[in-house]
Amino acid sequence: MLYVISYDISVDKRRAKLAKLLEGFGQRVQYSVFECDLTAAQYQKLERRIAKILVPGEGDSLRTYRICAACAAQTQIVGDGPPLETSADVYIV
Repeated sequence: MLYVISYDISVDKRRAKLAKLLEGFGQRVQYSVFECDLTAAQYQKLERRIAKILVPGEGDSLRTYRICAACAAQTQIVGDGPPLETSADVYIV
C-alpha cells in the first residue's frame, strides 16, 4: 500500500529525526512530504516509531494518506521531483 505522509514540526531536532526515520521507509517528494510503499507490518512499525518522536502538545502535526493501487496508478506529477516509486509485484510459485 502506498502512503503519503506529510508533517509540520516546529522543533528542528524532532523534525530532522522524523525526516531521517521516513527516509528509511520511503522517498522524500517535497520538503516535508514522503511517499512510502509499505506492507501492513512495515506501516505498523513506522507508526510506533513516529509516535516516539512526535509531541502533538507542542504543535507537531503529521498526516498520513493511504493510496490504493488504482489511485496510485492515476497519480499525476507536474514539474521536478522523483517519479512515484512503488515496490514491484512479487509472485512466488
